[in-house]
Amino acid sequence: MTTDASAARAVAAAPAGDSDIVDLSLPLAEDLPCHWSTHQPFQHKVWSWFATRKEGAGSVHNRGGAPYSTRWMTIDEHTGTHFDAPSHFIPPPGSGLENASPLGEVTAEKAPLSQLMGAACVIDVSALTDASAEPGVSPLIEPGHLAAWEERHGRIGHGDVVLLHTGWDRHYRRGAEGSRYLHDVIVTRSAPGWPAPSVAAMAHLIERGVRCVGIDAPSMGAAHDGVPVHVRGLGSGVLYVEGLTALGQLPPRGAWFCFLPLKVEDGTGAPGRAVALLPRVDAG
Repeated sequence: MTTDASAARAVAAAPAGDSDIVDLSLPLAEDLPCHWSTHQPFQHKVWSWFATRKEGAGSVHNRGGAPYSTRWMTIDEHTGTHFDAPSHFIPPPGSGLENASPLGEVTAEKAPLSQLMGAACVIDVSALTDASAEPGVSPLIEPGHLAAWEERHGRIGHGDVVLLHTGWDRHYRRGAEGSRYLHDVIVTRSAPGWPAPSVAAMAHLIERGVRCVGIDAPSMGAAHDGVPVHVRGLGSGVLYVEGLTALGQLPPRGAWFCFLPLKVEDGTGAPGRAVALLPRVDAG
């Protein structure tokens, strides 16, 4: 165990007041590119407001006379910062489908929470972002990128959470500017895709004993073919956390990562809140 990994575990064991908390979660809003562009769009609407007000398109209603406000949502399982359960790409046994295995029965509520937290290895591959000039194609994160990081920061170990810092979250913007995050890549195919790990890179992490991998991009899969790396990782029981942000605020080692998903029964994944704990440096 490296000194930095030990420090991360010490942070996890310490009271929250002794650590700085870095929020790694994307905000959700209708004018943000938080949903997969070809899936159910995210909607967030007022059900009841404190008092009825007729204001055209902005009208709100008080339903039942109660003095409170509440909203309802329509949301895909894979919206914003979320995780993929193995059942997202692995069919259940007995289905007769390719890649079927018992892991296909591991749905969102069955995924071990302990697997979604641990000492973070933050691998900066942001140099690959926008390196590809081919629309709709992702530059690949290869084993060489991982090996180079290990040469500088130590071998990735069993139970470490690997966070791939691509810098793609800079495209997560409101309105028309947000189309660069996902829509321009997979729908109009007018822009290059985000960096994504190759199957060989994922195999490298699996060999190291990694059970959770996160990325600050819309998907762990390449824009041009997202299936193989999902099958390789989820088919080995690895959990993916996608749609992270602010990974640039974390050191290569020393942070402790935690993602807590909604407990969605039979879910192929679920949104949640991702945070990192960092040891607090005393100002004095």
